[in-house]
Amino acid sequence: MNRRDFLAASAAAATLPLAPASAEDKPMLPIVDTHQHLWDLEKLKLAWFDPKTPEGKVLGHSFTPTEYAEATKGVGVVKAVYMEVDVVPEQQQAEADYIVELCESKKTPTCAAVVSGRPNSDGFEKYAKQFKGHKYVKGVRQVLHVKETPAGYALEEKFVKGIKLLGDLGLSFDLCVRPAELPDFVKLVDQCPNTRFILDHCGNANLKHTPAERDQWKRDMAEIAKKKNVVGKVSGFIASAPARGKWTVDDLAPVVNHTLDVFGPDRVMFGGDWPVCLLGVEKYADWPTALKTVVKDRPEEQQKKLFHDNAVTFYGL
Repeated sequence: MNRRDFLAASAAAATLPLAPASAEDKPMLPIVDTHQHLWDLEKLKLAWFDPKTPEGKVLGHSFTPTEYAEATKGVGVVKAVYMEVDVVPEQQQAEADYIVELCESKKTPTCAAVVSGRPNSDGFEKYAKQFKGHKYVKGVRQVLHVKETPAGYALEEKFVKGIKLLGDLGLSFDLCVRPAELPDFVKLVDQCPNTRFILDHCGNANLKHTPAERDQWKRDMAEIAKKKNVVGKVSGFIASAPARGKWTVDDLAPVVNHTLDVFGPDRVMFGGDWPVCLLGVEKYADWPTALKTVVKDRPEEQQKKLFHDNAVTFYGL
């Protein structure tokens, strides 16, 4: 499913029905949000965004650090890693410059960034080399789960060369992919053993998958998790729920638990996917609260790794 269809189909997900607070309730663990989006539509043009679509009613305005601070108030977010927002290619440098300046200001939780890039583009080597050893830019992402991405794209020689370059530069690459193409990315990872990868959104697991599709996703996730240079991110799959108000913690648990089980407690991180998550939840807090409920029976040390420690280690925060 491409990003536009993914979002349009997912005016999704819902508010979590929460039990009344009790004295035994533990406070939310400190959070490093590894998937924070910000955009100013007066300055940036997003390649995927169409204000005429249903998601435009939710996302069709600017989302700034001020709004993020308000959205995460009281949730426990102590640091955030900016995630590129799929700007048009000619604005990639401007986006990177903006987020580096924000990190340097130290006025917000945003302390690191994954910037946009096209590994198979002619100018990619020059563009990427500026981030070697960068204090704030930790990696690159290209959104690949769009209909414009042809089958087999990630295995083309020029693309693979760009991904290998990232490893040489000490930069990671985020995999934002169509679930059915996970086997291609296993092959990509095998060809780039010196590059670190992050698999976004639990491999874009879809809550509307048929049992057969879910079984295939589980097998493919288990296979890519065998690759020790890949970490998983529990993030924006919540937007694939069939409709607002139609998901429960029990719907989320199989995806979260399988991801945690195959990657292990040391290789999974939480990502808020704000503001895109607002297509599926009424407020930011609903998503980490739901996840906290899913993992409540796991050891507290593992919960801390998921919400905080693994991100600090992986990104060197």
